[in-house]
Amino acid sequence: MVEDRFRHHFGDHLGKAEVAIYSILAVLLSITALAAIASAGKLLWDGISHWTIANETFRVLDQLLVVLMLVEILHTVRISIRSHILVTEPFLVVGLIASIRRILVITLEAATLTKEGTWSTQGASIFRASMVELGLLGLLVLILVFSITLLRRYAPAPKELMEL
Repeated sequence: MVEDRFRHHFGDHLGKAEVAIYSILAVLLSITALAAIASAGKLLWDGISHWTIANETFRVLDQLLVVLMLVEILHTVRISIRSHILVTEPFLVVGLIASIRRILVITLEAATLTKEGTWSTQGASIFRASMVELGLLGLLVLILVFSITLLRRYAPAPKELMEL
């Protein structure tokens, strides 16, 4: 009897600690996302004011994709606080966004590598490695999209989740 009461109280305290940690994490993620948005806004403003918007576009897009990843993680934390259930789909979406972000970075690096006009053996090996990574990332994007589609199609209904 006393042992059961102790387990119950200990479980309650752990649950409160979990919610507190998730809440602190949510605040820090929110601050980080706001800082990334401000940084992207500053990059965009500098690009517009100095007429270098073409050069800053990829950096702004990179920052905004980081914000999207942070918001998806924040969404996962919010769901975890509310339902005390770990949801898989937001993690897959974060992986998808990160993969697309890396594809954009590789594409930009490959474009600057081929624009310089001087083609060395080192540049060729970097380009070849970038293309292999790009192919693997493309495959990863397809796998993540397929996984998200399967998860949405065969996900249990909310009522079934509450019974687990």
